[in-house]
Amino acid sequence: MYSIIADNLHKTFDKGVITALDNVSFSVKKGELFGMIGPDGAGKTSLFRILTTLFLADSGNATVENFDVITQYKEIRNIIGYMPGKFSLYQDLTVEENLEFFASLFNTTIKENYHLIKDIYIHLEPFKNRRAGKLSGGMKQKLALCCALIHKPEILFLDEPTTGVDPVSRKEFWEMLKRLQQLNITILVSTPYMDEANLCDRIALIQSGKIMKIDTPLNIIRDYKNTLFAVKAENMLQLIKDMRNMSVVHSCFAFGDYLHVTLNDQSISAENFVQKLPELPYQLTVKEIKPDIEDCFMALM
Repeated sequence: MYSIIADNLHKTFDKGVITALDNVSFSVKKGELFGMIGPDGAGKTSLFRILTTLFLADSGNATVENFDVITQYKEIRNIIGYMPGKFSLYQDLTVEENLEFFASLFNTTIKENYHLIKDIYIHLEPFKNRRAGKLSGGMKQKLALCCALIHKPEILFLDEPTTGVDPVSRKEFWEMLKRLQQLNITILVSTPYMDEANLCDRIALIQSGKIMKIDTPLNIIRDYKNTLFAVKAENMLQLIKDMRNMSVVHSCFAFGDYLHVTLNDQSISAENFVQKLPELPYQLTVKEIKPDIEDCFMALM
């Protein structure tokens, strides 16, 4: 059974000049933690706003728990929790006041659904009388998630919830999502962080409004066909220029301290890598490595 079904969603802005979504289709299973992975401007926020009934698509159809996003938007709004990318709670209200307000909108109370937010709210409780605008980024994130959960939604839409948050808070947040999933809450989360893809059951890689691939993170990595090398030299700027000018090189991208390089000839190994290249006036460090989701994303582009 599917909680979310999107069928050929198309959305443009500026009278059709900018394409935000280009015939996007995907589905999310009941109780699944599904990740929409892509950089800024890929179309993730536009997609979330359509599915949460805040935008209308130019064409295509979508349902959330079998409710149509256009004709049954009121029913959808009653069963979803939405956490937008930008902090949008009332900054002049305290933590507790924000939570009470959002509970009252759905005719419930903090007490009634406290079990849903307990693991999250325990971090916020010492600051319950602090105004939301004075919280740290990680605390704002936790408060926003509590407000999205307080009415016991069937589906959570989380749009880039960990952007700009410190690594410890990011880790804690994903641990919270795993616990929420155990309550059979369907979660659709978007992120520009490729390392977070591995924490999802399935992912969609999206770029320029198009979905490039949908599968489990493991299967996407398994489908990577090229031999991948990590290459390093003393002058990395010169190295990337030289690599990209070689006909033997298929792709070359900067990844931290190394370049990730693939060659047109798949028979070449790390041992004979240098011998197959044009002569270079500097030494290379080369090792064969396994790809990750970011390598797969770059290859699909």
